[in-house]
Amino acid sequence: MSTAAAELTMSAQAPAGLGRRQVHAVAACYFVASFAALGLPPFLTAILPGLGDADGSWAGVLYIVPTVFSGLGAPFWGRLADRFGRKRLLLRAQLGLTVSFLLAGWADSLPAFTVALVLQGFLGGTFAATNGYLAAALEGSQLSKALTLMQGAARASLVAAPILVGALSPWISPHRQYLVMAILPLTAAALLSLLPEPACPKPAGRTADGGTAEQPTGSLKLLYTLEFGFVFSTIISFPYLVSLVEGRLPGVNGTVTGLLFALPHLCYLAAAGRVHTRFADRPRTGIALGLGFVALGLAAHWPAHSLLTFVLARLLLGVGLTLGLVCLSVLAAEAARGRAPGRMFGSLEFVSKGGAVAAGVVAALVNGAFGATAPVLTGTVAALAAALLALLSRRSHSDVLSR
Repeated sequence: MSTAAAELTMSAQAPAGLGRRQVHAVAACYFVASFAALGLPPFLTAILPGLGDADGSWAGVLYIVPTVFSGLGAPFWGRLADRFGRKRLLLRAQLGLTVSFLLAGWADSLPAFTVALVLQGFLGGTFAATNGYLAAALEGSQLSKALTLMQGAARASLVAAPILVGALSPWISPHRQYLVMAILPLTAAALLSLLPEPACPKPAGRTADGGTAEQPTGSLKLLYTLEFGFVFSTIISFPYLVSLVEGRLPGVNGTVTGLLFALPHLCYLAAAGRVHTRFADRPRTGIALGLGFVALGLAAHWPAHSLLTFVLARLLLGVGLTLGLVCLSVLAAEAARGRAPGRMFGSLEFVSKGGAVAAGVVAALVNGAFGATAPVLTGTVAALAAALLALLSRRSHSDVLSR
């Protein structure tokens, strides 16, 4: 990862038994387990003809199937994690991915492959499980740094995984690569089994000795609303970016298109650590600013007709993506204080996946009705609305602190 991401790991020390190396190991496990989940879906149009869908018409639906079922299952698994242990449920998520990848690689029909993707979503959920595990051992800025690092692992996997899958395709078909990729979450589970079970946090209310336990501080309603708005406004531009670029830049190289897609995520990897340092004490300002840059970056796609203007638009979106993801991690760390982490992060995952699914559905509808620029303009409006909400929440929060 980048120097900025490495800076985060250096300071992610745990008050409850997780040291820097252990936090780093958790991030590495999430990175490798995400490879198949993030790297293989872009190749569905190449996989489905071998399963009976000659023109790959089901690719769009199957692309979001794991997301839907991951969101539906996350609150359930989160509650079980609070009851039976975060480490156990994190291991369950990694092993669930292993089983589902094996089933997907062995599937010989479209229904069997669909069932494997459903299981991937429902049995996986490694991001929520990982965050719940960390939140049980870390708090405050230490937790927000670790959550920011987890986002860095996700961005790195999102950039690297499709490249690796494409490079292996001449020797192993993307369909059978599911069998190979199953090794990764299995390896992650073996490594995670060596880590400790974090101590259960004290619930809000009264402690065993009659004292007052730590009360929840962050607003869940605000966190969930901003998460949904941010995910919706950023994801909505993803499905039709390639068609937009190819329509504006005829004959553009596929590698260039891929780099344009990856550019915002590379911005995160380069700058997340510094952004966390700058905005750790003012996340509401940061998320409002981030949503503003997201709106600006999305709007800049509309007049873009050259490679330079597309690069500038993607860089603006990258600034917004970095500010937004980092500050959402800080807000999540605030909200986790005094709450059961499994349930909270399971619910947050449900909201996040809901935003992603809504973005995909709306993108398909507006693209079909108004063309390839419609999704980015819709995302602009959504980002501006969420930015206004963040500004209002910042003002309310400042009023409370001044009393």
